[in-house]
Amino acid sequence: MSRRRTTDPDQYSLADNYPAAPEGPVVRVRATVAYDGSEFRGFAPNDGVRTVGGSLRDALERVLGHRVELTCAGRTDSGVHGWGQVISFDATADRFDAEQLSEALNGICGPTIAVREVVAAEPDFDARFSATRRTYRYTVLNSVVPNPFVVSTAWHVAQPLDGSAMVLACDPLIGEHDFAAFCRRPKRPDGDPEASLVRRVLDARWDDLGDGLLRFEITANAFCHQMVRSIVGLMVAVGRGKVRAGEVAEIIGSGDRSRVPDLAPPHGLCLWRVDFDGPRYGP
Repeated sequence: MSRRRTTDPDQYSLADNYPAAPEGPVVRVRATVAYDGSEFRGFAPNDGVRTVGGSLRDALERVLGHRVELTCAGRTDSGVHGWGQVISFDATADRFDAEQLSEALNGICGPTIAVREVVAAEPDFDARFSATRRTYRYTVLNSVVPNPFVVSTAWHVAQPLDGSAMVLACDPLIGEHDFAAFCRRPKRPDGDPEASLVRRVLDARWDDLGDGLLRFEITANAFCHQMVRSIVGLMVAVGRGKVRAGEVAEIIGSGDRSRVPDLAPPHGLCLWRVDFDGPRYGP
């Protein structure tokens, strides 16, 4: 009997015995999922390690009885959390029941993965390419004393931060820029042109939540690899007085990755919301 490894190294799947694709009429499904990324090696399915997408795919194949090609709105890194992640896939029409599917997935994947909503979508809906905006939140605990209740979702920074300077540092981010200084450039096959790192940031701001909790929220048409964590790392450097807020525009324009050496840890980051209405802004 053919078996393949799932994203849990201690489990096996019989998914290779499922039909390679849904048989008969299909329905395009859209689901909103939340997850605690602490126990996962990122979102993208990767046989042999536990990932969010791999766990969802294996659960979907088990429930639906056919192989599933999963698309997500944002491929979050290892340790990054999600609240408004969106996925899309096809299901056999006669096997699809939104409520039953949601209950089954939560029974298999919960509590570290929660399926918040399942709906039938338009046939051409794609969680990645139909998205027009994505919003990330990053939480910093700025307190001398750690807080064990937020240790898995906030970056503990004990040194006092200048919140006013960090707010000022947000302004240069707004608009369309080449964010090469903040992004890991993707690998490309020999001869292929380099991928564009131009993104349009629609909003960026810091909010003081009280009790030492600071939240950075940023909305853009799309994000490149490690972009938000790099931005937060620079912002915290501004708050510490290591970088002036007035230097941020120059750093963006430089395109120099070495100008942003501090990468904020992944556990403070959360993919908060994905929007599918309104105009598209570039890639």
